[in-house]
Amino acid sequence: MSLRSKINLIIFQTLVFSLIFALFGRLFYLQIIESGKYKDAAISIQSRDVVTPAVRGAIADINGTPMVVDLPGLVVSINRIEIDKQPDKGVKVLAQVANLFKLEYSDIYQRTRLCGELPKDNRAGCWNGTRYQPIPLVGNASQDLALKIMENSDLYPGVEVQSVPIRSYPSLEGENAAHLLGYVGAVTDEDLKNPEINYYRNEVVGKTGLEINYNQYLRGTPGVRTFLVNRKEVVTKQNKNIQAVAGNNLITNIDAKLQAAVEKSLEAAVKRARSSGYRGDSGAAVVLEIKTGRVLAMASYPTYDPTIWQKGLTVKQAEDLFSEAKGVPALSRPIQGLFAPASTFKAVSVVAAAKAGYPLNASYNCPATVEIGNRTFKNFDSIAAGRIPLDLGLAISCDSLWYQISYDEWVRDGGLKPKSSPNDYFFKAAKDFGVGLLTGIDLPSELKGRLPDRQWKQNWYEQNKDFYCNYKNRAKKADLTAYLIEIARENCIDGNKVRAGDAVNFSIGQGDTLVTPLRLAQIYAAIANNGTYYKPQVARAIVDVDGKLIKEFKPVVADTIEVEQSTWDFLHRSLRMVVTRGTAAGVFSGFPVEISGKTGTAQVFGKNPNGSAKDDTSWFASYGPTQDPQYAVVMMVSQGGFGASTSGLGVRNIYEALFGVSGNKVTPEKAIFPNGVPSTIAKVDLKKVAAKVDLTGVKVDGVKLK
Repeated sequence: MSLRSKINLIIFQTLVFSLIFALFGRLFYLQIIESGKYKDAAISIQSRDVVTPAVRGAIADINGTPMVVDLPGLVVSINRIEIDKQPDKGVKVLAQVANLFKLEYSDIYQRTRLCGELPKDNRAGCWNGTRYQPIPLVGNASQDLALKIMENSDLYPGVEVQSVPIRSYPSLEGENAAHLLGYVGAVTDEDLKNPEINYYRNEVVGKTGLEINYNQYLRGTPGVRTFLVNRKEVVTKQNKNIQAVAGNNLITNIDAKLQAAVEKSLEAAVKRARSSGYRGDSGAAVVLEIKTGRVLAMASYPTYDPTIWQKGLTVKQAEDLFSEAKGVPALSRPIQGLFAPASTFKAVSVVAAAKAGYPLNASYNCPATVEIGNRTFKNFDSIAAGRIPLDLGLAISCDSLWYQISYDEWVRDGGLKPKSSPNDYFFKAAKDFGVGLLTGIDLPSELKGRLPDRQWKQNWYEQNKDFYCNYKNRAKKADLTAYLIEIARENCIDGNKVRAGDAVNFSIGQGDTLVTPLRLAQIYAAIANNGTYYKPQVARAIVDVDGKLIKEFKPVVADTIEVEQSTWDFLHRSLRMVVTRGTAAGVFSGFPVEISGKTGTAQVFGKNPNGSAKDDTSWFASYGPTQDPQYAVVMMVSQGGFGASTSGLGVRNIYEALFGVSGNKVTPEKAIFPNGVPSTIAKVDLKKVAAKVDLTGVKVDGVKLK
């Protein structure tokens, strides 16, 4: 054998031995070093998890009265995998279920369709989970109907009945609180993608309100039993068993009895507006504790039955929740409704005028009209009051004196050619009170309102200039009136300028200024508290099932408004005069508790769906008792007419409940807080539920209710 052949053989042998060595090395690595990892992977392929959702924590009022609690119930669900295997894709079975529960087949069909299976404009009530988890059809089903399905399983293939915790609303004090509490729903694909939380398919999670904001505390820990199965899906053994741990309870600052009274007063105010000839399409009411920012009650009208999410939302119910004709019940108006504050805003203008150097104890002209440029600005009802003190001007709600003050300040700031650093006292005062900012309440989807200052005008102009400069081509035919065409021309030329009309409208809470009812309540709490106002808080504390404190939510100062004490003294005196000598005197006549406040009647531009002109927005913002303010109470009724007769009377009714007023007398034992707002953290009393709900033998959080 030649030398070259020997060298080639050696190289070949070396290569073969290297490959063999690498192969054995890899086998050693996989079978010895990494054996545990791949053993676990193999087991996981053959494992099956059975998840038991945890009992969700209760949500209670400030006294421990449950407003939301998980109770055992029967849920009828559809297994899409089994349904889809049937020749008719489950049409017959779904029709039978619809007939059994007296439901519309179209609703049943819609609820069992994945949202992705339906057109984008027809997804109301669709299933946002996957076909691999049971799709709930009927929550809290009666035992009789559930047994019919269980005893006739051959007639209902793919229909399942399970006993699961169901979110229940005992309404022990008659409260609704749907917008505050929120609702729960099935885990979605988006929830499952959350890297911070390990969700399971058959869990329910918070979707809105307190349910979503405090979901991490209320949720609990689901129980998981893991079984090992062979290739034939036969269980070979149980690998692990983790018991479910109930969620913690949420104690709120809401008083259920006060909440019910506020809801009743608000509904009565809306209906009173309608009986007076106004449209009265919606409303909101808020009660804050002034010295802490605690939300003691908050109502929105119209509302909805919170149990519809558990019973099974029909297509009609889903559509009605967002229907303008129905008043959009899904909208939480205290934090999502944006409205011009009208004359309630004049309290902010007082602070602006004081900082601008206008003497608060002086007298000012209150003419019927004021000419500014080529426009005539009218006083309310075009009534002249002559020369009057400023406090009386606030009490009788004179607009025209504010036209003059705000116009003078606009001129001093340079008018249409503003100074490089204008004083902008009115804008700055509004900003100090938080207008245009979020209050930071512990509820989702709050809107921040609008402060139409110079920066806002510039941003608005940049977004809308093209439309106004091409108005005749882009506007609807119905909007091509001479007046609107002229407005469009002005906006095209200098829509980024703060005009004289903008300034005078701003001073009386009209024009582009928008606030939520919650923000206005916070403003009046700040006035009552000499400039210090707090972040509104609904939650009081998180406690476990044994009542042990997990987390306490203490009051948080949001801001402090720096003005002279004489300005606050003036406002306190003037706002009391509103109730004794001014626009609210008739409504509060004979009321035994001193209340201070301000009426507001906001003009609204636009038309209703039926073509009628929109009615005024009714406001009443207040605090009381005047000498030692404890509560700020605000009510707003959209298209409700006058502030005093609609919202003012509604606020009086709320104070009657707060202080225990009957007729013209105070009955202390009937007051909501006879000893003041509770300072201690209550324990959730689940036994209270047993008095209203038949829970014989049922245990919740390990507590036997009855």
